[in-house]
Amino acid sequence: MTRVRRGYIARRRRTKIRLFASSFRGTHSRLTRTITQQKIRALVSAHRDRDKKKRDFRRLWITRINAVIRDKEVYLSYSKFIHDLYKRQLLLNRKILAQIAILNRNCLYMIYNEIIKKKIGKNPSK
Repeated sequence: MTRVRRGYIARRRRTKIRLFASSFRGTHSRLTRTITQQKIRALVSAHRDRDKKKRDFRRLWITRINAVIRDKEVYLSYSKFIHDLYKRQLLLNRKILAQIAILNRNCLYMIYNEIIKKKIGKNPSK
């Protein structure tokens, strides 16, 4: 009986997995079973950290806004500032506010002054 050579499909699948793991170190890039385990682990970490990155950026924006708001000229807490923004319907998200706080503080002070003017205009007794 003649020798039958097996198909190339399994080899092609393993090659594709090896290309994914080519940057891994040691056995994690050489042995097929270990590569598949590491691939699953890498994809799980990537999925988890995409959500974590969003949380981290939001924390960074809040910290930047808070640092500028608590400056000598304004000195207002972050929560009161955001609350006043929403009360006055100045809908700016935290990313934009953080960019304004870093690049152009005077603009943030102008926004704060708008909030103060509207407060004084509505309640003349205070």
